[in-house]
Amino acid sequence: MRVIVPFDASDPKTRLAPVLSAQERRAFADAMLSDVLAAIDRAGHDAHVITTAEVDVPTPTTVDTRPLSTALNDALSTVDRPVAIVMADLPLVTSHTVSRLFDAEGDLVIAPGLGGGTNALVIRTPAFHVDYHGASCRKHREIADRLGLSVTECDSRRLATDIDEPADLREVLLHTDGRAARWLQDRDFSIAVSSGRVSADRKLE
Repeated sequence: MRVIVPFDASDPKTRLAPVLSAQERRAFADAMLSDVLAAIDRAGHDAHVITTAEVDVPTPTTVDTRPLSTALNDALSTVDRPVAIVMADLPLVTSHTVSRLFDAEGDLVIAPGLGGGTNALVIRTPAFHVDYHGASCRKHREIADRLGLSVTECDSRRLATDIDEPADLREVLLHTDGRAARWLQDRDFSIAVSSGRVSADRKLE
């Protein structure tokens, strides 16, 4: 299956600014992208990265600075179905996760994010278009309903966990040993437990 991976290479992960500098946020975003591409490759599928700026990855890339939905709908118009969209900030995904998503039946398969977004899609009809503004998971169900499409939800903690806030970093350290986790460890992030609460803390000199 063809897999499109959108990537913000211009100013990624701004909500991580309290704990990472702008340069660090870009490097961490690159590490998460690498983990996602590796999972897709191990699952036996080909990825194509749509990025807002040049990025050094071992897969085909297209630079497109337009809004996300516009860029993706343009890309969807040029590829055969089925096609998948998998976000680049899902470092917990594994090849098994990817295979579960792609094997699910339905005209549209949705992997919702915990905050109401859409972290991954499998699209099996050319009639469908994406809309990533606001609560996109709900919007995508509504679009499918208007088109009379069958919809399957892929219930996966690994796909639901996108890394946006400082508190999300603990999920990377707890549940994966990929490049993103190693990047955090190399920058002195580690798991801390205080009053029964788990967090990712950074040791600063």
